[in-house]
Amino acid sequence: MYKKIATLIIIIIIGNQVSIAQDNDTDDLGTETVTVTKAYTPTVSDAFKIKSVPNLNDSIVLQKKKINYSIFSVPVASTFTPSKGTASRVEKTPPPVLFNSYASAGGGNPANIMAQFYTSHEIDRESSYTIGLDHNSSRGDIAGVQLDNIFSNSSLDASYIKRDRDLDWGADIGVQHQLYNWYGLPDSVYDETTVNGIDERQNYFMGEASMHVDVEESVFEHADVKYRRFWDAVKSGENRAIFNVGLQFPLNEEVFGIKAKVDYVGGSFENASINNSTNDAGINYGNLQVGINPRLVMLRDNLSLNLGVNLVYGKDLENSESNFYIYPAVTASYRLLDETVIAYGGVEGELRQNSYYDFVEENSFVSPTLSIAPTDSQYNAYVGLKGQLLPNLSYNIKGSYTAENNTPLFKLNAQNNFRDDEKGYYYGNSFEVFYDDIKTIGIFGELNVDVNRNFTLGLNAEVYDYNTETDNPAWNLPNLTGSLFMDYQIGEKWFMGANLFYVGEREDFSTIAVQNVAPTEFPATIIKLDSFFDANAHVGHRLNNQLSVFVKAANIANTNYQRWANYPVQGLQVLGGATYKFDF
Repeated sequence: MYKKIATLIIIIIIGNQVSIAQDNDTDDLGTETVTVTKAYTPTVSDAFKIKSVPNLNDSIVLQKKKINYSIFSVPVASTFTPSKGTASRVEKTPPPVLFNSYASAGGGNPANIMAQFYTSHEIDRESSYTIGLDHNSSRGDIAGVQLDNIFSNSSLDASYIKRDRDLDWGADIGVQHQLYNWYGLPDSVYDETTVNGIDERQNYFMGEASMHVDVEESVFEHADVKYRRFWDAVKSGENRAIFNVGLQFPLNEEVFGIKAKVDYVGGSFENASINNSTNDAGINYGNLQVGINPRLVMLRDNLSLNLGVNLVYGKDLENSESNFYIYPAVTASYRLLDETVIAYGGVEGELRQNSYYDFVEENSFVSPTLSIAPTDSQYNAYVGLKGQLLPNLSYNIKGSYTAENNTPLFKLNAQNNFRDDEKGYYYGNSFEVFYDDIKTIGIFGELNVDVNRNFTLGLNAEVYDYNTETDNPAWNLPNLTGSLFMDYQIGEKWFMGANLFYVGEREDFSTIAVQNVAPTEFPATIIKLDSFFDANAHVGHRLNNQLSVFVKAANIANTNYQRWANYPVQGLQVLGGATYKFDF
């Protein structure tokens, strides 16, 4: 009953709504023509998926059975007890055992002897001292030489160093004795009686002392002073004193520095020049130099520039003559490719002080009748490239041009049969110093290879072209030199090394003194010295941390080449010995 009444009410409400809508829409809608151009043809793409899941009430469908999982735990008896963990340790290489002293000695043919000793001690944390002894000697026995040709060279040095926080200073002393012989007689010139009457032995003696002071982070940078006394067995003697001081003043990004130098050399020779027929007067000399070198150092990212000038006052004390010299002092370097290519160059000059001691160190067979004068090195201009082609391969290439006045050259003394000196150096078997003005073009090249920590190899060569003011050859100067060195550490016990060097052809001048004739008119002959190649090598074995043995070989090619005219060297030399390190 109630359902029928509700249905009737709903029908009445819907009918009223329809009649209201029709009453409100009384406007005429008009007519519109629709033209169908193509019949509708449905395709699969027009279909759409009904997103609903059908309700399956089929009694065949099985319901999933719920599964319950459980663990069947059974206790197991165990006797395992974990141990406490420990950290692993890195095995360290034990540091090398260092000793403060060593002694080395050896001997070989022809009666060659060598000995070395060195020790270094710390007095306290700030001071220490060192002592060194070095000796080399040989009985000579050079084939075909008429005179005695033994030699000996012994030196003893000691030093003391004191280091403070911002200051360190030290002192050094040294003595030296050298024994040589003027054994280079010209071939087939003197008879046996004359040769037996020649006293060819010469002894050189030297003693020196020096002090230095270096200061950190101060306007006063360093200072050093040195004095040396040098004399021989023919009453020749020389004094040399040198004082250097350096100051620097920081200027923003630049540094302004000043170096000052005082250099004195003076001495005398008891005997006159070989060109004099008689030995009636000696030779005295004295040269003083006072120089100052202001410079401005500029450092930028890849550029290093040093702008300076070298001002020198030089005085010949013996002849009361003086001159003032101005030299350039400019150097620069620029990194083109980091460490791979570094360009560098410079123009530098100096008044180079020469001395009897320096000449003997270069040529032990000079006569004690030399003229000592400084060399005016006007300029040395150079430019080059250096760097590392590989991490273990470095190179250096340089070209240079130098101009020097009063360059010392070694030349054979005249054969003067009229002299009667105390020693026998006037038979054409000694050398004088000949001064000439020389302009030199040079090319230098160098390669260094560090294959690893245990192997190093180096090679260099130099080529020179000389132009002298006198149109003479540059006496005893080679146009080509070269060298090669190698060091190899073979494991922990064995080590070896070698060095080879080559010296090109040189020229010398042999003259014969004639009484009552000017030296320029003496009969003369040009001597051409052949180029030579020399090879030396050594090998050693460490028996333990303290004791090692070694064998050295010199002039392996066994050639009696002449380094100086009429002076052949020893042939093959083999020397064996041992080195012992210890604390003393």
